[in-house]
Order: sequence, then C-alpha cells, then structure tokens
Amino acid sequence: MAPSRAVLTAGRSAARHLRLPHRQHRLVSSYGYAQAKVLAFPALGEPKDVLHLHAHSIAPPHGNQLTLRFLASPINPADVNQIQGVYPTKPTFTTALSTPHPIAVGGNEGVAEVVAKGGGVKGVDKGDWVIMKKQGFGTWRTHAQTTADQLMVIKDRDGLKPEQVGTVSVNPMTAYRMLKDFVALQPGEWFIQNGANSGVGRAAIQLGKLWGYKSINIIRKRESGNEELKAELKSLGADVVVTDEELASKDFRAQVKEFTNGGREPIRLGLNCVGGSIVNTMAKNLAPNSHMVTYGAMSKQPVSLPTGLLIFKNISFDGFWVSRWSDQNPEQKEACVKEVLALTREGKFKDVPMQAVKWEYETKEEELVGAVQGTLEGFRGGKGIFVFGET
Repeated sequence: MAPSRAVLTAGRSAARHLRLPHRQHRLVSSYGYAQAKVLAFPALGEPKDVLHLHAHSIAPPHGNQLTLRFLASPINPADVNQIQGVYPTKPTFTTALSTPHPIAVGGNEGVAEVVAKGGGVKGVDKGDWVIMKKQGFGTWRTHAQTTADQLMVIKDRDGLKPEQVGTVSVNPMTAYRMLKDFVALQPGEWFIQNGANSGVGRAAIQLGKLWGYKSINIIRKRESGNEELKAELKSLGADVVVTDEELASKDFRAQVKEFTNGGREPIRLGLNCVGGSIVNTMAKNLAPNSHMVTYGAMSKQPVSLPTGLLIFKNISFDGFWVSRWSDQNPEQKEACVKEVLALTREGKFKDVPMQAVKWEYETKEEELVGAVQGTLEGFRGGKGIFVFGET
C-alpha cells in the first residue's frame, strides 16, 4: 500500500531538517522518494514571465527505470528561444510532475549522475555519468527519472569535470560536423567564420587547428577588450581574428590574399551564426565550389544569396541543425562525444568560458530565472551554466 499524503509530508519535512553526510544530497525521504525541483513553464513566453520553480517527488525506480541527479546543465540560447516559442522544436508539456495543468521543463543539455536504478537495468551502474541522447528531455532540474535508452553513458569520467561533459553534445558537435560534412578540407586550407567567440566558434578553432586547417575568425567590435579577445582566440589556435568592422573595410580583400599565401591557399568553407550582410562579405572571399553553412541567426537578419556567387563561383549555401543530425546519427554522435572528451582529458580541447550559476536546495527562484533571462542580453563573460550543489 502506498504511504498516505500525510505520512509523505511528514517524511519530506523530516528530510529537510536532516543533516546528511557529504555527497548524499537530500536525495531520499523516509520512504525512498527523491525530492526534486524543476525550472518549468506552463506556457510559451519570455523566461522572466513564464519560468517558475516547481517541487515534486520521484518514487524509487523499478524495472528498467533510473533515477538521476543532475550535476551541470548549460543555458543555451536555443533553450531560451524554445521557451519563447521561436525554436523549431517545441517543448513537451506534461502533468507527470504532479501539477494540475501541463508544464514543460527547460533545458536540453546537461550531465547527470545515476543515483538509483531498477532491477531490470543492464549496462548502467550507480555512479555513472550520463548525457541525454536527444533534446527535449528538460535538464534544468535537480533530479529526474528515465530509462537507459534515453541516455548516453559516460563510463570513463577520469580527468573530466561535470561542466565539460554537460556541454559536449551541442557546441562541439556542431563545430565538428560542419568542419567535416560539407567540404573535404585538406591540411593547410582555410575556413572563415563569424561568431568566433561563441561556443561553436571556439570549438571550430580548436578542432580545425588539430586537423591542420587554418581559420579567419570574425568577432563583433566591442567598446573595449578587442585586442585581448583576439589574443585569447589566437591562443586557442586561430590564425587570423578580425572584427566585423575590419571585415567590412575596403582593404580586407587584399589582406585575405596576404593571409592565404597570395591566394594560393583556398578558403573553401564558411560558417555563419549571425546572418545579414556580413555573410555576403564572407562569401566573396570563398574559393569557387565552396560552401557557406548557416547554423544560427543571432542578428535575426536573413541571408541573401548574391546571384554572381551562385552562378559564376558555384558557392553553395547550406544549413545545419545539430539536433536533427544527432537524431539521425546516434552512433556517430556517441563516437564524436567520446573523441571530444578524450581530447578534453588530454588537454587538447579547452572549455568555453563559463558563468556558473550555483543551484542548491535553497536557491531562490528569482536567481535561476534571472540567469536564463540574461542569456541573450548583451556581451557576456561566459556561457551560463547551472552547477548543482547540495540538492
């Protein structure tokens, strides 16, 4: 017989006042129920208007179920766009989290630790780290329950931090596939990209350098700190870093010729996450039969296709969406994740700068919501990421 609501309430109250040993994290009540909190929304809109913190209980796992405790969950711009209702993949609203009306949990990327499992689970052990195979899981939460088929298991976590594993499946995968899947770049050949300071941009710089590619990297001009940022990106392996203002200057084409050994080293690939007129300027520097790949639209301006480049230079304009690629290529995704984590472990692939948002059991709703709302606002010192403590 299931425990009564009164007994469960008493159990939760007792658990809140119990001082647990280190790393036991308020997981289990008197009856084995995990006490979870989620950052959820009942309708689409601006995060500050719709997000709220919701608490619910998770029963002990049975059969093929696993109970997870989250360790780190990034706040990606796409997550905010999904809450706003302007992202292609729509959130899943459900009443399964003990709410009278459907809610959806924010977040699509993160890493969790297996803290309990049902008797039917094979190949996954308590203490393993896991990441989600597909987006839409809802990773802004302290605990969750799911099945092994929804997860990719990270058995070898030596030398890795949760923040590194929790951010591996979107930005590094996007950079990896765009560098490999559109043009067969050879060592010594070039690619050009805007948004070079983004997570994808930094990953492309590092992976490209490891594979022998050269890169021209475009950043937005800031009021200050431009030279420091250029130096930072060059330390990651960037060959050339310019501002968008420098890209638009009349003498930039001559500079590109100088960079590329008199034009003898072709620029065969462009990566675009900004949109607008900057894309045309980049495309004019591409060699014939090159590809311009768009994976974002930060400026919210369309990409126009100049007729001359299409006809006379045969430039191809492509799009890439890592979520679709991941769904269609699960085995390749797992191999890519393991490769990037191995490079991280070896010190050959560095984290993006991060702004940790500590999520403890007592963390207030407004702190969490404010971190999400601020993701798309102005220049930031690093990627926002929820890092879970005593939950």
